[in-house]
Amino acid sequence: METKKFTRKEIAERDTKAETVFVIANKVYDVTKFVDDHPGGHEILVNVAGKDASEQFEDAGHSLDAKELMQKYYIGELVEQDKRQVIDRNVNWNLPPLPEESASGFFSSWKFPAALGLLLTLLYTYLFS
Repeated sequence: METKKFTRKEIAERDTKAETVFVIANKVYDVTKFVDDHPGGHEILVNVAGKDASEQFEDAGHSLDAKELMQKYYIGELVEQDKRQVIDRNVNWNLPPLPEESASGFFSSWKFPAALGLLLTLLYTYLFS
């Protein structure tokens, strides 16, 4: 099935509670049936109707469940000339651990601050006793 394409002008014309359509990351969503069920209230969706709501959606910190639910309301995407660059804000918190060589050594472990503290304590004791 071919993806339906929309222009930003077409989206701007669909900006009422009777037809709540907006863009998130160049994808078009019709949330008209979801407006009254939105946990944040219907005003939020109605206020971004007909617009690009990408920034507002990301700033709200939606859960993975919310992002999966969006697929139910997906109706198409913007035509190529109306698309904007999408910035991936997903942070990969599952970074691989540092290799053992970079985590070891005198200067990158607890040994250096401990030795420096001991040296400064001895120097202080020698000079001021």
